[in-house]
Amino acid sequence: MTARPENPHQARILRLLRQDGARSRAELGEVARLSPSKLALELDRLTKLNLLESGGLAASRGGRRSGIVRIASHLRFVGIDIGATSIDVGVTNGELEVLGHLSKPADVRDGPEAVLEQALDLVGKLRTGETTEIHGVGIGVPGPVSFLDRTPVSPPIMPGWDRFPVRETLSREFGCPVLVDNDVNIMALGELHAGLARAVGDFLLVKIGTGVGCGIVVDGEIYRGVTGSAGDIGHIRVSDDGPLCTCGNTGCLEAYFGGAALARDAQAAAEAGESPFLAERLAHEETLTAEDVAAAAASGDAAAVRMIREGGRHVGMVLASLVSFFNPGLVIIGGGVAGLGHALLAEIRSVVYQRSLPLATGNLPIVLSELGDTAGIIGATRLISDHVFSVE
Repeated sequence: MTARPENPHQARILRLLRQDGARSRAELGEVARLSPSKLALELDRLTKLNLLESGGLAASRGGRRSGIVRIASHLRFVGIDIGATSIDVGVTNGELEVLGHLSKPADVRDGPEAVLEQALDLVGKLRTGETTEIHGVGIGVPGPVSFLDRTPVSPPIMPGWDRFPVRETLSREFGCPVLVDNDVNIMALGELHAGLARAVGDFLLVKIGTGVGCGIVVDGEIYRGVTGSAGDIGHIRVSDDGPLCTCGNTGCLEAYFGGAALARDAQAAAEAGESPFLAERLAHEETLTAEDVAAAAASGDAAAVRMIREGGRHVGMVLASLVSFFNPGLVIIGGGVAGLGHALLAEIRSVVYQRSLPLATGNLPIVLSELGDTAGIIGATRLISDHVFSVE
């Protein structure tokens, strides 16, 4: 059974050490605003709970040298990031440093049993030769997750996952706490912990992968809405007579842009003879992907460049409304399709800066994620460590 802090002071100490790493007792007392005697009491209890350990002595600040404390080195958290077409798994220590990371292609439409089995196999490979206990597992899935019972609810691209007990299934396997969230939310948590948003309390993380979603962070916390469906911007309607979306409606942002929409449009351009580059790729491959569009655009292919610009324009139109409404301090663009890079980013920026009020965009950075495919892993372990490092 994973130990938990006994009171809010201990929980705060653990979260401070998780974020900033080892600290001297003197520094920790100042930040945690605890008297030396109270701090010593709480650190002693956390050490007995095997959640903290000594790290030697700090440099002298004048007088006796203060002892260094850090999160116990044996703690291990697992992050599982399930996407529509891939699985990423990582193991971190208590400070959420990624100690191992594996990924593989996967199809979420194969159903929860098959996909979770593949995830467990990756975790098993990461644990080879390591006998340490897993103290918590965080998992992200590419669909709506109920905030009430942490189960996927009618996810459009995840047949067979509706109300599937993901948390209970993995908890039985690992014998530790498990939490489930939407994949975009865990990416936002990853950016909050280790990415470009570390010093930003209010920001948006827009994931452009097979679909499109948005993580909303308010005052350093994920905003999920009443039931957990906040941020599902991929199903905001862009046009009344647009293409059919996986949700059953027409004209959604996701139907216009994202990995699946790009693959569809690339196929059409290749077959219509509009893109020699994509036509040649299609002659050697069964299907085309967003990566093929990126390669085509890099070679100067006009049709591919047009697809990226049109997609960026649609994302920018939706994002401009969100910026005017929410007034964030930062917008981060992540996900596989964000690999299209600065051509996509430039179009999104252009539309947002043009359509939103100057007061909202005057000091608004819109940037590409620097965490790549580790954002979800770090965020998933942040999610579960928030739980483990809280009072029961």
